[in-house]
Amino acid sequence: MSSVINEVIDKVKRMDPEQKEFHQAVEEVLSTLEPTVKKHPEFVKANIYERIVEPDRVIMFRVPWLDDKGNVQVNRGFRVQFNNAIGPYKGGLRFHPSVNLGIIKFLGFEQIFKNSLTTLPMGGAKGGSDFDPKGKSDMEVMKFTQSFMRELFRYIGPDCDVPAGDIGVGGREIGFMYGYYKKIRNEHTGVLTGKGLDYGGSLIRPEATGYGAVYFAGEMLATQGKDYNDKICAVSGSGNVAQYTVEKINSLGGKVVTLSDSSGTIVDEKGIDKEKLAFVINLKEVKRGRIKEYAEKYNVKYFEGLRVWDVIREQNLKVDCAFPSATQNEINAKNAEALVKNGCYCISEGANMPSTPDAIKVYQEYNVLYGPGKAANAGGVATSGLEMTQNSMRLSWSREEVDAKLHGIMKSIHKSCLNASEAYGKKGDYVMGANIAGFLKVAKSMLAYGVV
Repeated sequence: MSSVINEVIDKVKRMDPEQKEFHQAVEEVLSTLEPTVKKHPEFVKANIYERIVEPDRVIMFRVPWLDDKGNVQVNRGFRVQFNNAIGPYKGGLRFHPSVNLGIIKFLGFEQIFKNSLTTLPMGGAKGGSDFDPKGKSDMEVMKFTQSFMRELFRYIGPDCDVPAGDIGVGGREIGFMYGYYKKIRNEHTGVLTGKGLDYGGSLIRPEATGYGAVYFAGEMLATQGKDYNDKICAVSGSGNVAQYTVEKINSLGGKVVTLSDSSGTIVDEKGIDKEKLAFVINLKEVKRGRIKEYAEKYNVKYFEGLRVWDVIREQNLKVDCAFPSATQNEINAKNAEALVKNGCYCISEGANMPSTPDAIKVYQEYNVLYGPGKAANAGGVATSGLEMTQNSMRLSWSREEVDAKLHGIMKSIHKSCLNASEAYGKKGDYVMGANIAGFLKVAKSMLAYGVV
């Protein structure tokens, strides 16, 4: 790598030594931007590479709330507004015990390029809290989210920063936060996305990330003259992204055989059909139960404490396509090698950065079709952008209209990745293509604004 790129990566590691996920994201992106250094000396002169890894601002705050026993609980809240060169800050809120500043910075940094790829005018941000909604009553979740919004409302707005949901933040949490924002600001605006259909939400928004990952994989498969018919697919997770990944794969003729949660993995070799998927959605969204209950109901194999990718490795499970849709770094090099060995030739990431750097090297070594998260899972934020547009215009589009726009955006992202990879000397490399295509739009905008 050039000294310019190396110096930026070294500085990030030196200044924030404990933020490992952020280091990983920065190194993954910047290492692929090497060709832009020679082709765009103006970026070097304006120090764009160093400026783009520094967030515009980092907001951290205390979130006190009362549990059902009347005890005072305290959590930590975050919002990292990373870059708004091409539009208002946009990115989800994650409620999970693992949340810390390094994870939020990694997610916000990735969001810059993902949002740029969508072709919509959205900047990059991310936020959340170490609050765990699992096991909490609706009343406790409401009290927490209201306290969270009492601080967050100062920094967001429809033309400033528009948060959405992420892990641990679904329709219930968005509803509570939007209701409280509306109350304290006395205005009905498109300040949050993922809202309910009755109060400004968009059709297809819950399905969008999963649908988008499937559409992106479909575009990759088409480059080799293939489709989903009779393809065996592995999906990790069992939340929103995983659920609608399964639904869309089923509709296109594929068969999904795995799902998981933090406690273990199920393998259903007959396939997770429409009826079984409805059970999963009720289990996770209504009952808030564990995936083990699926195994008990349908008498299939359950692997306690193992991730999907560990099960594939240990059981030599054959799969054609993989959709990691759970969390960051869920696939390591050994898992990646096992996937390839067991016939997998297409991987489309529904989660953010679910593959370790060593796993990505395996994909590339074996020429696997690999859609990195910032491209493959951009359907969620793209549809959030469409929700923002509908809110601004005070109208709503039909399900068919939104789905068609989503499909068109994923096709456009795929084409942008391929075009950029070819233009910068590594044809077919979706990682480089996604990073460069996303970066150029933001970098040129930053250049136009001068030093701000």
